[in-house]
Amino acid sequence: MAERSSVAELTGVLRKEVDRYSPGERLPSSRALVERFRVSPVTVSRALAQLAAEGVVVTRPGAGAYRAEPGGPATPAPGDTSWQEVALSAQAAAGPVPRSVDASGVLVTLAEPPPGVIEFNGGYLHPSLQPERALAAALARAGRRPGAWNRPPTDGLPELRTWFARQIAGPGGEGGPSGADVLITAGGQSALTTALRALAPPGAPVLVESPTYPGMLAVARAAGQRPVPVPVDADGLRPELLAAALRATGARVLVCQPLFQNPTGAVLARERRREVLRIAREAGAFVVEDDFARSLAHEDAGALPPPLAADDPDGVVVHLRSLTKITSPSLRVGALAARGPVLERLRAIHVVDQFFVPRPLQEAALELVGSPAWPRHLRAVAAALRPRRDHLAAELRRQVPALAQAAAPRGGFHLWVRAPEGTDEAALTGAALRAGVAVTPGRPYFCAEPPAVHLRLGFAATAGTAEITEGVRRLRTACAEALPHGAGGGEPAPA
Repeated sequence: MAERSSVAELTGVLRKEVDRYSPGERLPSSRALVERFRVSPVTVSRALAQLAAEGVVVTRPGAGAYRAEPGGPATPAPGDTSWQEVALSAQAAAGPVPRSVDASGVLVTLAEPPPGVIEFNGGYLHPSLQPERALAAALARAGRRPGAWNRPPTDGLPELRTWFARQIAGPGGEGGPSGADVLITAGGQSALTTALRALAPPGAPVLVESPTYPGMLAVARAAGQRPVPVPVDADGLRPELLAAALRATGARVLVCQPLFQNPTGAVLARERRREVLRIAREAGAFVVEDDFARSLAHEDAGALPPPLAADDPDGVVVHLRSLTKITSPSLRVGALAARGPVLERLRAIHVVDQFFVPRPLQEAALELVGSPAWPRHLRAVAAALRPRRDHLAAELRRQVPALAQAAAPRGGFHLWVRAPEGTDEAALTGAALRAGVAVTPGRPYFCAEPPAVHLRLGFAATAGTAEITEGVRRLRTACAEALPHGAGGGEPAPA
C-alpha cells in the first residue's frame, strides 16, 4: 500500500518537473531519482511507465527517459453516447431470460482498496506468501525453452495436461481422467465460463449452491441462464434439496464446490458425495466441480477427500481447477477435465473464446510445478494460513462477538460470519471502509433472498497476525457505528 502511494506521489512530482526540460531533453537517470527521492527502483520504474503511457515522456531502453516532443494528437471532443442506453436495454430484454451483465460481486475482491486500508476482502495470497522468486526463475527458464514463444496446441501443452490429470486422479489414479481428457484454460474463471456456456443454453436453469461464489452467478446471468439455489449446510450440499430442485426445474447442470466451499468453507460429507453423483446421474445432469481450494488446505486439514471426478467413469463430472489461487493473480493457468462427447463441446467453446492459453505461461507453470520449490511452497502456505485463520477467529470472538462465526474451515482464505438481525449490510460495509478495513458483503453470494446479513472476512491477503488484530479493531469501530443498538461490544483491543 505504501508502494502504491509513493508511485502516485512520485508520478505527480515528475509530471510537474518535466515542464522544466526542453522537448527531447534527457531526464535524470533512474539511479539519480532513486537517490534523490529515497524510493525503490521499482517505484521509479512504475512512475516513468505511467508518464510514458500519458505521453509526457519517452523511454529508450538503455538510454533513459526524455521529455516527449510536442504535437501529439489533440483530445477529441466528447461524442453523444446516449443512444447506447436504448440499444443495450433492447439487447438485455431479448431472449427467454433477460441477461444481467454485472461484475460488482466479483470486483469487491479484485479492486485495490485505497492506501492504508486493511484487506479483509482480498481473494489472493498476500505478496509475502506468493512464490515470487520461484515464479521468476520458472518464467526465466521457460523463456529459454525451444519454441517457448511459438503457438501452443489449442488443448494445451501435453505435459501440463498430464500433470493436471494426475492431480485430479490422486495417488491411485485408476478412475480419474487422463491427459487427453484435460483442456488448459486461462485460470479458473475462464474454465467456469467455458463450462457453463457449453452445458446450458440461454434461458436454462442452472442449479447452484446457496450461498455460492458470485463470479459463477455473474457468468450464468451474463449468459442468460437462470441460477436456482440449493442450500448448503455444515456438511455441504443437501442431497434431498438437490433432488427436489432437479425435479422442479428440469435443470441439467449443477455447479458445486465440494471442498472448502466458498463462502461457507464446508466440505461435502463422505456419505453425501456418492448421493450427489447418483442423483445427478439419474436426472441426466452434469456436475460442474469447482475444485478451487484443493491446494489451499491448512496445516491441520488432514487427509483430503478425492475430487468427485476421481471416480466418475460415466462422465457426470466436469472438473475445473487452477494454479492461480495458490501462486499469483497473474499466473492465470487452469484446467477443465471431462469425459465423453461433452469434451468436444467444451473444446469448441474454449477455442472460440480464447484460441489458446499463451505458451510462455504454460511453460512457466510446468517449470514451477516440476521444481523442488513447488512442494516447499505448498507446505509454507499451509503453515502460514492456519495461524492467520485461528488469529482472525480469536480476535473476532474477543473484539466483535456480535458477528457469529461458523466453524473455522481447514482450508481456503476466509471466515463466513453472520451479523445480528436488523443489520443494514450496506451501512456496515461502508462504515468498515471508513474505519480503514475492507470487507466483503454477503448479499452477492445469494442468487435469491438471503436468510440473514453475512460478511466474508479474508485472512490470506493480510501481512500477518498483527495486521489482522488491527483490522478487527477497525471492524469493531465500524460495528459500534452500524450494528443495531446493543449488538456490538467485546473486549477492546490494545492500541
